[in-house]
Amino acid sequence: MTTAILFALLSLFLTALNDFVFKLFADKMRSRGGFVALVGLFWLIAQLFFPCTTENFRTTLFWGIVSGFMSVAGNILLIEAMGVQSAGLCSTIYRMNMVFVVLGGYFLLGEQISPMHWCGIVLALFAIIAFLPHSSVVGFSRLGFGLAVLAAVLRSIMGLSYRYGFEHGADKNTVVMINCMMWIVGGFLYSIFRERSLKWLKDPAIYKYSAISGVLVGGIVFGMAGSLKLGNASRVLPIAQMSFILTFILSVIFLKEKCDMRKILAMASGVGAVVLLAF
Repeated sequence: MTTAILFALLSLFLTALNDFVFKLFADKMRSRGGFVALVGLFWLIAQLFFPCTTENFRTTLFWGIVSGFMSVAGNILLIEAMGVQSAGLCSTIYRMNMVFVVLGGYFLLGEQISPMHWCGIVLALFAIIAFLPHSSVVGFSRLGFGLAVLAAVLRSIMGLSYRYGFEHGADKNTVVMINCMMWIVGGFLYSIFRERSLKWLKDPAIYKYSAISGVLVGGIVFGMAGSLKLGNASRVLPIAQMSFILTFILSVIFLKEKCDMRKILAMASGVGAVVLLAF
């Protein structure tokens, strides 16, 4: 198992924890734009502990802005999609960004994928599809579906831009710090122009949640950036996408969510996908 895979597994674990924290605190969150901005702020504070460099500054700045825009725009589009479509369907579609990552890594970055890794990717897709909610056809919204697909595309471009930027000398820590700033700006703009409210500035609950999530997001991106700096995007990013398996296990244990045979098979496929992709 390579260091790149260990970074990807770190990103998987922290993403699962962050998703679980979201489940616990989602009912207390009143402003999505405020949440995005504050997560970016606490993420920036956590990122200050990592040294940055001004080497290859123009390359670093460019790919930091590109990846940061794709990151915050993808998340905001996902929020918008969930406003008109079921959250379960949107999150499932969003995970399908790994398809675009694999294809982009293969055709754009010239990454080679072995038959074993293709099998792992197929298992990962099966696990994601198996988690598709039964009730997704009820109240189906084409707009919500389209926004979720676009969010997935932007998320895949973010991962591929990380990989391409690092290959061309962009500094990992500085790129991530620029991403933090993009989240802060994007969240504020969303709350001002979309939500038309800054009342969240006086909401103590959102600060508590954002502090926890901001630190976790910092770790998630650190793991993702580390894995992409050292490994192929088409291999490490699908591993990180399997975080929903661990989130579901935590939800079954602590929140007493139902676990049927379909989800058990999905979890087994997800675990198999990680094993095939990791070795």
